[in-house]
Amino acid sequence: MSAATNHRLQPRRFQYTFAAHEPEIRVASGDSVTAETRDAFGYDRDRRPLPESMKQRIAGTTLAESNPLIGPIYVEAAEEGDLLAVSIRSIRPTRRFALSKQGPCFGSLTGEGPGKALLYNDPVPLIWYEWQLDLERDVAVLDMPGSTLGRAEVPLRPFIGSIGVAPRFGRVETALTPGEYGGNMDFRAIVAGATLYLPVWVKGAYLSFGDVHAAQGDGEVNGTALEVTAEVTLRIEVVKGGTAQWPRLVDERHIMSIGSGRPLEDCIRISQIEMLGWLTGEHGFRRDEAWQLMGQVGGIRVANIVDPAYTAATLFPRRYLPGA
Repeated sequence: MSAATNHRLQPRRFQYTFAAHEPEIRVASGDSVTAETRDAFGYDRDRRPLPESMKQRIAGTTLAESNPLIGPIYVEAAEEGDLLAVSIRSIRPTRRFALSKQGPCFGSLTGEGPGKALLYNDPVPLIWYEWQLDLERDVAVLDMPGSTLGRAEVPLRPFIGSIGVAPRFGRVETALTPGEYGGNMDFRAIVAGATLYLPVWVKGAYLSFGDVHAAQGDGEVNGTALEVTAEVTLRIEVVKGGTAQWPRLVDERHIMSIGSGRPLEDCIRISQIEMLGWLTGEHGFRRDEAWQLMGQVGGIRVANIVDPAYTAATLFPRRYLPGA
């Protein structure tokens, strides 16, 4: 068996969609990839916009220029029906500010559709916010002169907002939405130290990632988090004969199943039935007993309620797994 390779990826082009595009790089199972992301708006660490020559283009249509993705990464030996285990080794913000905003047609309270307002009332006004990142103290700071608080500090918890593989059935999906392939889940548990398991739908998997958030609350309710650039290192491994139909995540405390769609209750149902199958199929639980235990010790997290598809996760404590 050959030794694993650590690749340094300098993207030639950033993608705005998840699909089996021409790969940026080919890697073997067990290899690692390090690359620096752009923020959700396309800015780099020095606030320079993404050059036109580095933007994905599809003839005859206009792409939403949000969440530019690094990749795709073609993974040798990955075939339809496998799992891709993506171990998040590090996420290191590369600048001392993060951008966030509220605006029309996006967010949990707008009631508006993409491209036009569907309500009689005026759209939500566009307001930009710039948070300062104190990387030594691991906090983000925002001056709030219009509030009695005056100043807010929140802990940094960098995570990958958008990460996924090429979707099933040859689909092309925007970097703004999640699905069974992963995508823009905006789940703030996808942090360094966690391992994300993605079902492989296309030979080679075609892994892409971007949209790092320095911090975010559950749901990403106003449409943007603390959008930042970051250096990300991922270890990528093929797991043969996987059973997952939806993304799964494992950290030191929980196993988590992730479902996306609309309405929100369907996201929860998807994640719960996926967890039930995980516990019975791979951890030796009888189905009715697994469901009983899920009802007493399980958790539910709302990852996003703003994207074209919503995302929710079911959490199960690892200490209740056999042999833990």
